Amino acid sequence: MDVDEVLPAVEEEDGPEPTLDTFIPGRHKLEKDEILQPDQSVYEMLHHMNVTWPCLSFDVLRDGLGFGRQRYPATTYVVTGTQADVAKNNELLVMKMSSLHKTQKDDDDSDDEDEDEADNENLDEDAILEFKSIPHLGGVNRVRAQPIHGESLPPPSQPYYAASWAETGKVHIWNIRPHLESLISPGYVVDKSKNSPAFTINSHGRTEGFAMDWGSSGAANPSSLRLLTGDVHSKIYLTTSTPSGFNALSQPFTSHTSSVEDLQWSPAEPTVFASCSADQSVRIWDVRVKGRKSTMNVEHAHPSDVNVISWNRNTTYLLLSGGDEGGIKVWDLRNLKADSAQAPSPVASFSWHTAPITAIEWHPTEDSIFVASGADDQTTLWDLSVEADDEEMGEAPSNTNEVPPQLLFVHQGQKDVKEVHWHPQIPGAVLTTAADGFNVFKTISV
Repeated sequence: MDVDEVLPAVEEEDGPEPTLDTFIPGRHKLEKDEILQPDQSVYEMLHHMNVTWPCLSFDVLRDGLGFGRQRYPATTYVVTGTQADVAKNNELLVMKMSSLHKTQKDDDDSDDEDEDEADNENLDEDAILEFKSIPHLGGVNRVRAQPIHGESLPPPSQPYYAASWAETGKVHIWNIRPHLESLISPGYVVDKSKNSPAFTINSHGRTEGFAMDWGSSGAANPSSLRLLTGDVHSKIYLTTSTPSGFNALSQPFTSHTSSVEDLQWSPAEPTVFASCSADQSVRIWDVRVKGRKSTMNVEHAHPSDVNVISWNRNTTYLLLSGGDEGGIKVWDLRNLKADSAQAPSPVASFSWHTAPITAIEWHPTEDSIFVASGADDQTTLWDLSVEADDEEMGEAPSNTNEVPPQLLFVHQGQKDVKEVHWHPQIPGAVLTTAADGFNVFKTISV
């Protein structure tokens, strides 16, 4: 009986590993069917979370979990508002993002000593998103939470205010403390009567706006709050708190000639604030000045609309601005003179972004670091303390493809990034909102 010869199985040879390269906007272009994949080795944490409707704006809420925390999984609380299909479907959302685990590292990184085993469990688990909803008529253009002084969260009996700029032209002030408490304490039930605004500002009529910022009257009276709101018809209004409630002042601040895009209270002077506008200017104001006019201004601060500003809370004479042309500028306010006819020059200027800057914010404790986002789908981290090489000194980049030495990190993958914030209690953690949801990440760079 003949026996067929048994041939060894033919092993399929693995094809060559695909070449991976760092995608640099402006230098590289995605081809058809190509997508960006994050390099997990450069993230300490990276999570994506989707919501039903896009959110243009959000703010990070103070919590009682401590400052400077480094342990994982992390938890954070935010307040945000929706852009729904019809006005009546909109909501103000108080959200809890938990199970924010550390990013899975490669095997090469597994020999780190003193690694907390608890931090390494369930690294691939998805984050958990919980929320409490408050009905909100009209899309939410911007949300800001009141400043909290000290390291503890107010007790549930005390209010924690958040303000929402509605597309209806109204600004609502909400006490979100019960909604936050219901996310912190299982079993806590929110009374539906708490879903109504504590106060509504009607000063702007039917004119909508985007600019808004909370401030307090300083250390002497931190419970006394001040809320600035600016509209698309160039008006800025001030609302103050009293022991009996809120008081909307009737006389507006009126030096701008076009839409007010952003507002920031001074971190050093409780009566001083900055504004920027589509009239291409950045202005400084003092609420004590009669006539409600600005005291100093930078005309043509950008060759386009000035969209966003951020006041450095540590080096308080530094102010950031971002423009519609994609430029970022750093201003030294000591160079601004009320009676000077000569326009000051920025102390630093960057032209990396290729579309309007949508948000910008100084790091809460590192006074040389800031984060910015743009309509070019980039979120960028910067460090002004990084100096160029000797041969680069005095030479401006010839095009936007050259990476500035101060650019630490480029976070991509989101579509239409609208706003970005540092987490004030988790060092280096960044949160963003975009058309396709929220990102929470922490890089190895900061």
